[in-house]
Amino acid sequence: MNSDVIAPELTEEEILAGLKEQNRLRTEKLNALKSQGQSPYLQTKYPVDTLAENIHDNFDNLENKDVVIAGRITSWRDMGKANFIDIRDSSGRIQVYVKIDDVGEELFNEFKTWDLGDMVGLKGFVFRTRRGEISVHAKEMTLLAKSLHPLPEKHHGLRDKEERYRKRYLDLIANPDVKDVFVKRSLILREIRAYLDGLGFLEVDTPVLHTLEIGAAARPFITKHNALDIKMFLRIETELYLKRLIVGGFDKVYEVGRIFRNEGMDSTHNPEFTSIELYQAYTDYFGIMDLIEDMYRHLCKKICGSDTVVYNGVEIALGKPWKRMTMCQSVELYTGKTGVKGNELIALFEEHVEDKLIQPTIIYDYPVENSPLAKRKADDPDFTERFEFFINACEFGNAFSELNDPHDQRARFEKQVNEKRAQGADADVDEDYILSLEYGLPPTGGLGLGVDRLVMLLTDSASIRDVLLFPTMKPL
Repeated sequence: MNSDVIAPELTEEEILAGLKEQNRLRTEKLNALKSQGQSPYLQTKYPVDTLAENIHDNFDNLENKDVVIAGRITSWRDMGKANFIDIRDSSGRIQVYVKIDDVGEELFNEFKTWDLGDMVGLKGFVFRTRRGEISVHAKEMTLLAKSLHPLPEKHHGLRDKEERYRKRYLDLIANPDVKDVFVKRSLILREIRAYLDGLGFLEVDTPVLHTLEIGAAARPFITKHNALDIKMFLRIETELYLKRLIVGGFDKVYEVGRIFRNEGMDSTHNPEFTSIELYQAYTDYFGIMDLIEDMYRHLCKKICGSDTVVYNGVEIALGKPWKRMTMCQSVELYTGKTGVKGNELIALFEEHVEDKLIQPTIIYDYPVENSPLAKRKADDPDFTERFEFFINACEFGNAFSELNDPHDQRARFEKQVNEKRAQGADADVDEDYILSLEYGLPPTGGLGLGVDRLVMLLTDSASIRDVLLFPTMKPL
């Protein structure tokens, strides 16, 4: 077995030369196998019957019993006619003891040509070494795939986060703990679905490709449908189609969907992201407030085992009643200004209030100027029945009592469209959505929240790119 260790004192050029030489040597080994009709890529399946984690957890039941495992070689201790290697599978690491007397000289000699990173399958019995480590004593071994490049190692492997994001497959190999975040992400989505299903919501799917650039503030990605010869837009929300379903007679619907916005990137924004939108007939924004508080508490307990979570060094109390303030009250609290409305109120809130909202806080009653789909307050039509909730100075979701007056909705859409056209966009009013409102949308409460930010919170991840397996990256 050749060594993959590259000394820390080497220069960058020497490191690159070493990696190139490793690739050459490994490719030669692969070509030699192919010339002998022994290409590892001819193997179509392997009868794995257990995982490393199961062997560790159930050693008393498995001791001296045969198992079949497979995984990647991640370390190698050469002791001549007996070797110890570590195999890592999807569940973790297991040590394997390989002895020439047990596997035979021919297979042992072939085994000694394998490299760190190679994918292997093996059959053997479970035992504990004299040092007490649970291991597998190999009896048969098979090369399942050849790694033509050395694995990243901590000194000169994945040296920065940019490279880790670009090569997530290597990040997962070199940093197994990263996998835990994405396992937890899957659990979060599962629990959200279970929670909403338990309340009687129905999960649905709506179109990703739209024929209109609607009047919402976000910029869409533009594509073309060749067969129809029309411009199309990747969706920037799922809202209007979901509310059509409420018009059609569904009382509770939700969608877990991929959303696309052609805008900037930072620690909390990625051009494509996952959202959950839900709509419930015969409730208002106060009913949705209660739902979101309860859902976050439920998720925190299920995923983290507690109703508090530590995020960026701050303990966030999701289990306590969330603070609720109108936007006017919050601006008055932090600036002392009263009687402010419209865009001035929005600007004051964004400048002086938002960064103060560390513990879960619901800010409600937004000006109509930035709430084109929310119902006006009956007692103050300059404001809408809309709220957003904030945690650690970041907005996590947006909700409102849905605007169901088709004439008011048309006027607001037209205002938005005119503003976007003035900026050079080719926006249009969604006439079919207006028509659906004319058939009657019952009083409805709606909510949209970003799944990625929720995963960041529950996994204590500083950047949205840490919770996306393949975040959007600028090409090199």
